[in-house]
Amino acid sequence: MPRKFLKRHMPDHHKIREHKHLRVFGELLHDPNLWHLNRRSAAGAFAVGLFCAFVPIPMQMILAAAMAILFRVNLPISVALVWITNPLTMAPIYYFAYKLGAWELGQPAQEYPSAPSLEQIVTGLNQVWAPFLLGCFTLSVVTAIAGYMLIRGLWRLHVVRQWRRKGRRRGKGR
Repeated sequence: MPRKFLKRHMPDHHKIREHKHLRVFGELLHDPNLWHLNRRSAAGAFAVGLFCAFVPIPMQMILAAAMAILFRVNLPISVALVWITNPLTMAPIYYFAYKLGAWELGQPAQEYPSAPSLEQIVTGLNQVWAPFLLGCFTLSVVTAIAGYMLIRGLWRLHVVRQWRRKGRRRGKGR
């Protein structure tokens, strides 16, 4: 991953430190490892951010920030990636998670009536919570591992290409 591209699109760390929901971390936000951009911190940040993106809780950003601090990976990338599940994408992603969990448990997916009553909703929630949470956990783990490996691989590929370019330039200069 080109460092310049990521740095250009990352928010200022002073702005993040002053964010109202992240002030709870106080002095922990002053760790320089949270702001460095290298292969380890970027790949770890992708893993943390993607893991937290599929955790079905409100305020996923705080969870991502806490995990970034715990694992000492890039905080802005971790926090930004939780926005994969935003108000526009949340319904299809969580429906997919439910279907995945139902498939993993060997259960048929529940169909809902077009105008359900409160009793039908409560009964339905009792039937879908286990497959939904299992699907969310599976998505979290699989995307975190895939994101980590993809970023490590892309970063390495970029570095190898840079080395080769430098080697070609040196050869032409002689």
